[in-house]
Amino acid sequence: MLDTPALLMYAAADVARVAGDVALRHFGTRIDVEVKGDGSPVTIADRGAEQAARAWLEARFPGDGILGEEFGLARASARRRWILDPIDGTKSFIRGVPLWGTLVACVEGERVLAGAAYFPALGEMVAAAPGEGCWWNGARARVSAVAAIAGATVLTTDPRFPGRPGRRAAWRRLEDAAALARTWADCYGYLLVATGRAEVMVDAVVGDWDTAALLPVVEEAGGVFTSWEGRRTAFGGSAIASNAALARPARALLAEAGATGDPEGGSANGTGAEPSVGAARG
Repeated sequence: MLDTPALLMYAAADVARVAGDVALRHFGTRIDVEVKGDGSPVTIADRGAEQAARAWLEARFPGDGILGEEFGLARASARRRWILDPIDGTKSFIRGVPLWGTLVACVEGERVLAGAAYFPALGEMVAAAPGEGCWWNGARARVSAVAAIAGATVLTTDPRFPGRPGRRAAWRRLEDAAALARTWADCYGYLLVATGRAEVMVDAVVGDWDTAALLPVVEEAGGVFTSWEGRRTAFGGSAIASNAALARPARALLAEAGATGDPEGGSANGTGAEPSVGAARG
């Protein structure tokens, strides 16, 4: 049976739900927290959720590779690969804040074939594949039509920009120009952009598992997803998501010296390579 974009989208949503529901069992409970080598936290919920996702995929797509934040890469030579972030926003999760999600992407080479983000504590699911649209709890999702930064809601995970403090000034330019700036963080911010509840979401440092699922979600909702440098990629080590109307002005405000800030149509740089060490959000 041909694995169509629609089938892969539904599969990404199914595995995200399986993993997210495992994590949800631990949400709001007292659990031990470990600190990984990159400084990000991990819990039994992260590991259990990823194990459930891997088991689901092994049963249904046994020839595919799997790259997960907690257990690394299986079948590195596989043509197609699933990228998993069992809990994006673990720091929120362990504090009982419900703005965390489970991310699942299906990729082939440099192309993202499908992506899903599930927010178990909020009861929200968003999934997308190229040409299939972006679907939010069963209805089509669309970015907002806000056409001026002065009317925009702009978001980031951490305005201190740990790991890239040099980008704080760029963020301040954007937040000073916007109507509202908030830190509704991690993958939840991208959900808000894709569903028209915010206009811009930025992260200065991300890992592949943080962003692979989010590019088709934002683009199929009518938005623009790039690296900080303005390159269209889910694997650039940074991310800016916006509605279409504000793609250029938002990136111009965020541009560093020597960068254009204009979104480009360049290719992704790395599903065939390992994600950058220490690049994941916590």
